Amino acid sequence: MEKHRCGWCVGDDLYEAYHDHEWGSPVYDDATLFEFLILETFQAGLSWITILRKRNHFFDAFDQFDYKKIANYKEDKVQELLENAGIIRNKLKVRSAITNAKLFMDIQKEFGSFSTYVWAFVDGKPIKNKVKKYKDAPANTAISDALSKDLKKRGFKFVGSTIMYAFMQAVGMVNDHEANCFRYDEV
Repeated sequence: MEKHRCGWCVGDDLYEAYHDHEWGSPVYDDATLFEFLILETFQAGLSWITILRKRNHFFDAFDQFDYKKIANYKEDKVQELLENAGIIRNKLKVRSAITNAKLFMDIQKEFGSFSTYVWAFVDGKPIKNKVKKYKDAPANTAISDALSKDLKKRGFKFVGSTIMYAFMQAVGMVNDHEANCFRYDEV
């Protein structure tokens, strides 16, 4: 018998693999959290599948999402990224990745890790929603509003509440798998 998956991923092998192995799994590792933060900010205004299809290019172009390296990018690297057809070549988003990398490290210094900081918004454990159909999941919540507001206050870019809610879903801070999805209880 075939497993029931969330409706948003059905029919695309890349989407299904992402759904089955990553989406909604709690992430506490700063390097992975940074990767998702960068990918979500690039996703703003685009579909997630567009980002997934370019993920390997982003990985290579952005030095394996090494925030220490990204924080030190100079103008020649910015221009190189803007000429890279494998990624989203949006000048504001590319520059925001550099800004956000610097600020990410500031949060690490202040809280000991980005993980400690971000997971505090959900008291250190995933919120388990009971979504019947994926379209019923909210686009943002009071928690994503608060996270977005705090990140913006710190100077982060492309971290609106909807983007931060998608980030929270991706890194398992909130479980928005459909209640009958096989992954719902796994995560």
